[in-house]
Amino acid sequence: MYRILVIEDNVDMAELVAMHLRDIDVDPVVCHDGIQGLNLAEKERFDLLILDLMLPGKDGIEICQQLRKQNNYTPILMLTAKSSELDRVLGLEIGADDYLTKPFSVRELIARVKAILRRMDAMSGNGASSQTDIQRLSFGELEIDSDMRKVSLAGEDIVLTAKEFDLLWHFAKNPGRVFSRLQLLDTIWGYGHDGYEHTVNSHINRLRSKIEKDPSQPEYVLTVWGVGYKFADAQAQRATA
Repeated sequence: MYRILVIEDNVDMAELVAMHLRDIDVDPVVCHDGIQGLNLAEKERFDLLILDLMLPGKDGIEICQQLRKQNNYTPILMLTAKSSELDRVLGLEIGADDYLTKPFSVRELIARVKAILRRMDAMSGNGASSQTDIQRLSFGELEIDSDMRKVSLAGEDIVLTAKEFDLLWHFAKNPGRVFSRLQLLDTIWGYGHDGYEHTVNSHINRLRSKIEKDPSQPEYVLTVWGVGYKFADAQAQRATA
């Protein structure tokens, strides 16, 4: 059974979310304070954090930043009453995996939760897979290990969030293939709705800032104007698990 930590100061909303999580066979742990929520996230293992942006004690941005600095990459679905593009991008820039603006439908929230859990299962090998699946890829100085979920550039380890790694691995497995933003949303996030393309753009920009020598002139993740993105066509050196 999945364990999900819900950090939400609105007691009624938190209990409503928890009730619907139980309906999909999830064990929810609920707290209403940012400091308590951070302590739980640091000490216990969860499959997902549902994190409100505005919290007493310590807000969602601080919690997210602190966890990522500790190399805790538990997926985070951030909730907020703010709806500006700046607020959405900020949540993603500091390491949240997805973002939902209040008011939202519980159906939409559960769909996002299921999508994140499916992606984590697929990337961790809990789904059906073959022993011949490629686990390591090398493109020049860039090396990607899917089994260990590690990335290095010129021998230096690169720290990526869960979604950044998923994006990079998806691109690297398909060099030269062009993906639209909606295709990437559907594959990496598990949904492909119009209006969320900014999510892809933000993650691509963060990924480039970490793996490209010059993000303004990328060598690996390339823009195909008017279509989407692709990974460089260069032949990869592949190794199997």
